[in-house]
Amino acid sequence: MIKTILVTATGSDADDTVFTSALAAARPFSAHLEMLHVRVDAAAMAVTMSSEGGGSVLVGGLLERLEQDADAREKRARELFDRFCAREGLAITEAPPGPNTPSAQWSREIGAEPYWMTEYGRAADLIVIGRAADGLEIPSDTMEAVLLDTGRPVLIPPATGITQLPRTVVIAWKASREAAHAVAAASPFLSLSTDIRILTVAEDENESTDEGHRLMASLRWRGLPVTAERLQPAADQSPADIAINAAAERNALLVMGGYGHTRLREWIFGGFTRHVLETAASVPVLIAH
Repeated sequence: MIKTILVTATGSDADDTVFTSALAAARPFSAHLEMLHVRVDAAAMAVTMSSEGGGSVLVGGLLERLEQDADAREKRARELFDRFCAREGLAITEAPPGPNTPSAQWSREIGAEPYWMTEYGRAADLIVIGRAADGLEIPSDTMEAVLLDTGRPVLIPPATGITQLPRTVVIAWKASREAAHAVAAASPFLSLSTDIRILTVAEDENESTDEGHRLMASLRWRGLPVTAERLQPAADQSPADIAINAAAERNALLVMGGYGHTRLREWIFGGFTRHVLETAASVPVLIAH
């Protein structure tokens, strides 16, 4: 069950699309949306920039300009939040119990967005992070921190957003801890689905052909409508492209694990994960590590 959803509120033109997509995820569960705006710490940024520039940039009014920019972005983010709640008829509340419908809350912190999204994200059931206004770029520092340190699933809406959850789900499956975690995290969405496709891609001829069918059998014990297929990629196709295309063709939610490894607390995305995040602008993606 999903009851609390953390959403980025950046003050950019993309916010309304992200809020709308988060509400689509909240409606079936009457979940509470917490929109978090992280204001840049202008003083800390100015000190960093001044040290890199030999100290002279502070004289030029850098701190004042950074504060003005932060003020404008925070004001814009709050305006977008208030307008969205008014348009959608969302009750604004900060403490449970709330109404038996989706509700919303505004939160604001000062500092680094990756840090605060991680701090808040650990207590949420789901995290929604939007793409940039161009629909392509995802804030990689925030995404990496949230995936690595919260243990929570992240929903990345398509560039155009969604107004309701897809009833078809494509699971990009491989025998790994990350994929298993992603499927478990997607359980609330799977329970609403009318068509679930488990997709495995033959990357290695020695891989077992039973991987997807074992998961299919497990999900069928829950009474879910599941099929499984194993595809051989063409010479010019990557496994990520196959998964993206399959989800796009079915207007589906793509569920996948976040593959990669850590070294000295630095997250390095695997090629599959990176490619999906960079190119799946037309598909909603639920990802967990």
